[in-house]
Amino acid sequence: MLATPRIINSVAPIRVCDNGGWTDTWFAERGCIFNIGVYPYVEVQIEVQPRDGARHRVILNAENFGDRYAVFPRHERHEWIQHPLLEAAIDYMGVPEGLAAQISIYSEAPAGCSTGTSASVTVALIGALDQLTPGRLTPLEVAYAAHRIETEMLGQQSGIQDQLCAAYGGINYIEMFQYPYAAVSQILVPNPVWWELERRLCLIFLGRSHSSSAVHEMVIHGLEDAGPDNPQLERLRREARASRDAVYAGDFAALGQAMIRNTEAQRALHPALVSSEADQIIEIARAHGALGWKVNGAGGEGGSITLLCGASMSRKRAMLQAIEETNPLFQNIPLYLSRYGLRVWQRELDGAGRAEGLQT
Repeated sequence: MLATPRIINSVAPIRVCDNGGWTDTWFAERGCIFNIGVYPYVEVQIEVQPRDGARHRVILNAENFGDRYAVFPRHERHEWIQHPLLEAAIDYMGVPEGLAAQISIYSEAPAGCSTGTSASVTVALIGALDQLTPGRLTPLEVAYAAHRIETEMLGQQSGIQDQLCAAYGGINYIEMFQYPYAAVSQILVPNPVWWELERRLCLIFLGRSHSSSAVHEMVIHGLEDAGPDNPQLERLRREARASRDAVYAGDFAALGQAMIRNTEAQRALHPALVSSEADQIIEIARAHGALGWKVNGAGGEGGSITLLCGASMSRKRAMLQAIEETNPLFQNIPLYLSRYGLRVWQRELDGAGRAEGLQT
């Protein structure tokens, strides 16, 4: 147990360009997924000290929502109330009885951006809470814990790719050999390829939060009835493999084509998975020489789209200007490729509350 007041910090990236998504699910049974971990990351900070006379053991500060409130163990109430995912994660990991913790959570990515932000928040929160007790979880264990919280504790539909990307970062090729168990292969490329990919990628928020809908339930029902050998699922798996090979080769045109084919495979699952707003952005991107586009996540209304631009920086800037002028809700979110996944570190506090020393 921590005897000295300290601050625990953790960060985790979000993900874009998830080619092969939908195949990392229970009904697919096996899957191939390509994705890229990027910043803006999510941040968790825990101010922890001996409880002494503190009135509340755990205070949760969800900064993006302006919510700050006491969190109680579930056995003291009947349900997770305000932010179920965060509260369930705190229950899952626990806070030792003798400690008082103030937990602050923040993300620069808009809520409902379809970039796996909720999984990244859970991964970062688990990583930070893991510092409160002896023993350390591996990145893989953190990812699986985050997945269990969503699926088993909250009963939500969730694939496994978002949690794995948040835990590992980087450019990933994920092979799910039996749901939910998977092997993560990080794609290591020379710096010029990394830098060029980073320069060419754009993340466009469509201005509306994404949430699961009746359309997704219809798609899931159709896919679960068809079984893991469904040609539509295999079409998606194929684009993940093509994306992996394109990045290894430094072939941006091939990567762009894989992104386009994947988006059309999403559209084939249900036309509403590629929204009219996404199609607006696709047409602008096409007119400005973009090589590819991928509707992030499962698709549908709201959310975001990843664009892969051509070689010209000027055309990229003109494209972004045209997108934001088309609809005031459309927003370019600057991104940087994340070489790291979950990162956790601590600072001790002296008697005056100043950070002293550094522990990782």
